[in-house]
Amino acid sequence: MNISENIFTSKRHQTFYLAAGPEDGELIYLIHGWPDLSLGWIKQIEFLAQQGYRIIAPDMRGYGRSTVHKNHSDYSQKEIVRDMVELHSSQSQEKAIWIGHDWGSLVVWNIGLHHSNIIKGLGSLCVPFGWGGHPDSYLSHIDRELYPENQYPYGQWDYMYFYYENFALACKQMEEDPHKMIKLNFTKPSDEFKGCFNAGIGAKSMTASIRNNGGWFKHANFNGLNSIPDVPVDSDLISESEADIYGDFLEKNGFFGPNSWYVNGELNDQYAKELKEFTTIDCPVLFVQAKFDSVLTSNFNTHNKMVCTNLTEKEVASGHWMAREKPTETNAVLKDWLSSVK
Repeated sequence: MNISENIFTSKRHQTFYLAAGPEDGELIYLIHGWPDLSLGWIKQIEFLAQQGYRIIAPDMRGYGRSTVHKNHSDYSQKEIVRDMVELHSSQSQEKAIWIGHDWGSLVVWNIGLHHSNIIKGLGSLCVPFGWGGHPDSYLSHIDRELYPENQYPYGQWDYMYFYYENFALACKQMEEDPHKMIKLNFTKPSDEFKGCFNAGIGAKSMTASIRNNGGWFKHANFNGLNSIPDVPVDSDLISESEADIYGDFLEKNGFFGPNSWYVNGELNDQYAKELKEFTTIDCPVLFVQAKFDSVLTSNFNTHNKMVCTNLTEKEVASGHWMAREKPTETNAVLKDWLSSVK
């Protein structure tokens, strides 16, 4: 399988991207989230290219070999979506299929809202409909039996508020050792260790205690450490060489860019208001729930049916890193849905 490395440069931004599959194949974009890279889609790039699709997987702004911008506002959804619109214009004048994960899903949802002229189908892994607004809007969807308000006022979204309140500290803690941070992040749910986003059904997420703990790493799972624990690579999700690539880029670029995606809620809300009125997404839409994602739980999925008029919903028994943890199951869901996108 030939996967090429490419650069697209506009007047405002440089985007690195991986490309595979026949150049005349139907175009699919794979959009990653935090703190991922285009490489995170490798199993889907290979599989979908073999099915005859043309696959484009970019490093998003702030990541990898794409431009690292200097201001928080540079990482608003409006700017990021513009990157993708410009990239698409360099590839095709036809509509494409856009699939996202984590923050990449929010990019794809926003393309569906603001640029329906370039979207033939929309897929999201883990993240139901949204536009990346301020986390205050998420609070009404917290499971208060699991997260009593007096103990967990922000529920599993506590970690987002830590970015707003202690942005420099959050970056400093992660930049202590980006290679350890990557190994810690890419873990699947287990009885021994739940990882950053995987705690299993009915279990509290560690993301609910970040503010009280004064940061990410002083947590019961880490035996009270106040620094990044050195966990082994979870080879079911990521290889040693891949972990090195991720860590090297984060060591070079820092966490300012990736973490800035989290602190643009107000600007993202303003972007949504540019629509002026309620807007549906009428192209075929696929949403795939991760059964063991402890942040993006099923009770957070409340608006898909309201907004999407041609919706398919599926579930994969995985943690947050669905595409890595369960590539065979994920690819099967994608293949089945793609066959229905006309």
